[in-house]
Amino acid sequence: MNDIKSEIRELRLGEKIRKLRQERRHTLQELSESSGLSKPLLSQIENDQVTPPLATLLKIARGLKVGIHYFFEDEGDRRKYVLIRGDEGTTSPRRSKSDVTEGYRYRPLAPGIRHKQMEPFLVEFELSEWDDGHFYRHDGEEFIYLVEGELEFHYGQEIMRLKPGDSIYYDSSEPHGYVSIGERKARAVAVLHSKE
Repeated sequence: MNDIKSEIRELRLGEKIRKLRQERRHTLQELSESSGLSKPLLSQIENDQVTPPLATLLKIARGLKVGIHYFFEDEGDRRKYVLIRGDEGTTSPRRSKSDVTEGYRYRPLAPGIRHKQMEPFLVEFELSEWDDGHFYRHDGEEFIYLVEGELEFHYGQEIMRLKPGDSIYYDSSEPHGYVSIGERKARAVAVLHSKE
């Protein structure tokens, strides 16, 4: 349990969201209206009670008029590159049942680079049964390259089975979602590009 709490603290997503919201002089209600997310959920995210999935972060970024990269960069950092070794970095903790979506954990692969046009992640998908609650959508595009395991990818009415080495590039404004299938969790490299 302490590991999960320390991972949340390291990401500091809630703190960054609150700080930017206050700098922009927005109330939680105004952010709720501009992002389409509920005020109680936004409060839980700002207080690090819930770690937002990527689709939710994209909605918050759009509501605050920043790119998703804002949440994964350090303010004073001016690096031109970032090298992440396989045994370092943080992953988002598994979210509670009260969160909007479930089913995956993500690890930013380019934290610290400012003003990125895209955001790469290593994503681990939970083994679970498909449920339409796994669908989400957001402006932008995504690319997924499956590294291990098998993934059931739902895109609108279509269902695709991805195996290691398969990749898919898609318009993320369409409803989409995924679950691991088989014996072990699927892992993939995902790249998101959001329209600011």
